[in-house]
Amino acid sequence: MTQPFAHADRTTGPPMNGARALTAEVRARASEIESARRLPSDLARKFAEAGLFRMMIPREFGGFESHPEELARVIEEVSCADGAAGWCVMIGATTAILSGLLPERAAREIYGTDPLVITAGAVAPTGTARASEGGYRVSGRWQWGSATENCQWIVGGCLLMDGDKRRIDASGQPQIALAVLRRDQVEILDTWNASGLRGTGSHDFRTDDAFVPADRMLLLVGGPEPAIKRPLYLFPFFGLLAVGVSAVMLGIARRAIDELVELAAQKTPTWERRTLAHSARVQSAVAEAEAALRSARAFLFDAIGAAWKAVERNGSASIEDRRDLRLATTNAAWQSAHAVDLMYNAGGGSSVHATSALQRCFRDVHVATQHRQVNASNYELAGRLYLGVDTPAAFL
Repeated sequence: MTQPFAHADRTTGPPMNGARALTAEVRARASEIESARRLPSDLARKFAEAGLFRMMIPREFGGFESHPEELARVIEEVSCADGAAGWCVMIGATTAILSGLLPERAAREIYGTDPLVITAGAVAPTGTARASEGGYRVSGRWQWGSATENCQWIVGGCLLMDGDKRRIDASGQPQIALAVLRRDQVEILDTWNASGLRGTGSHDFRTDDAFVPADRMLLLVGGPEPAIKRPLYLFPFFGLLAVGVSAVMLGIARRAIDELVELAAQKTPTWERRTLAHSARVQSAVAEAEAALRSARAFLFDAIGAAWKAVERNGSASIEDRRDLRLATTNAAWQSAHAVDLMYNAGGGSSVHATSALQRCFRDVHVATQHRQVNASNYELAGRLYLGVDTPAAFL
């Protein structure tokens, strides 16, 4: 049984203080981030210097080993300033959970030598890994490589292969592992030209017959226990990724509400004599958006807390804890999108201009809803589990 791990106030501390110190610059550079279709390298370095990519790294490697709630709050803070920047922080921070899961030699090589290291990648198993002496030969092409241009190490999900056949586990499912590749083993392809989150640099990337040592391969399901057996590294892996994604969307929604409130105090619609703030329709929309966002946020933090307590108490989260966490993250994502839609529509014609933060919030939040960890199919997954229907839950 694991020992409880005490944490400080999650609204302060080095990562949150660092995020808040950079908020003004992130807002000022939002158009630059958008037009560049990536996070500028100097801003990525500032995030690294502020410790935003070290929240999930163990204390013995110089990390903060933060509670998942603190992770969510920091990502939310940056995302309120700019959704794409917050997404890049989320990817770098959550990927670093590998620092506590990989064998010590590999974890120290990646996360324990350079305090400014940034990692990213894609979990979807669109690569293959074939056993070779001392490790694996990895080939593949992956989509959604957010923030990879600023990384020293890049992760790719792989099907483990025996010759030309997939390796199958005891339950009859293909074995999937994450390969951690050096940046010089990866080619980044200029493919990212999306409607929203344009500044994330979520290009495709590929590698061909790259050698990856065995201890830089992490079996996603049914593998060895985490190298570090403390609560953060026993917390549900996919649940943590979903927490990060939903936190980005909470931040975007908060920005949309704030922008609409500011606009409503200044804008007098055509044919009207009073500001937008006096419109009953707008008043109702703001109240509904606040309720949607804050109730979803409360459910999210409640589910995070319950899963964390289960891990502290039992060394793992139950299916019920993981189900609730996935539902809470999915709900946070879609309620955030609903809040943004309300604010976008309440803004009227002002919302459509490129200079309006509302149109960027609208585009960004609707790209984020398509992420596998929070898309609408997760409602069905959670519903099946609530109803007691037999449901595969390995990736919950």
